[in-house]
Amino acid sequence: MSVFSNPTDGAAEHAPRYIRAILDLLGIRDPLEVLRETPIVLAKVLEESPASEISRPEAPGKWSVGQLLAHLADSELVWGYRLRRVLAEDRPVLHGYDQDLWADRLSYSTADPVASLQRFTVLRGSHVTLLEGLSPEAGQRAGVHPERGEETVTHMLRLYAGHDLAHLRQVGRILA
Repeated sequence: MSVFSNPTDGAAEHAPRYIRAILDLLGIRDPLEVLRETPIVLAKVLEESPASEISRPEAPGKWSVGQLLAHLADSELVWGYRLRRVLAEDRPVLHGYDQDLWADRLSYSTADPVASLQRFTVLRGSHVTLLEGLSPEAGQRAGVHPERGEETVTHMLRLYAGHDLAHLRQVGRILA
């Protein structure tokens, strides 16, 4: 299993390694800049890649670029909900979700990649606008994730930027 896998079974035991790997990908990069750039990079991928490449999985049992776009749209939806709860509530629980179950039951394999990217782009734009207007104090507001523990808005921002970079690497591997 890859260090970038985030399985729901045993997630608590894998969480520290996963978080470290994701944050290492981000390094010293500006997380807001990564969040701004990702939809642009993905739009270029869709524009320049034939549909046959977008629908081809990386390997048996792995996602295609199209499925990955559906995942990113749903992940952005989940993050937006978590982000807003942390900003509006005191130490809310940030529930996890089974991304593979979502992929299966929400039919990522037949999702329209263009529509998925559009959803992702609109949600991401909303989240970037919200984050750009936050005070430093708001960045320190925290929620509690059952597997990963306390997460501040600033930490979540860095995690989601690293998550973007992990999936952009995956897109590169799929299309290579």
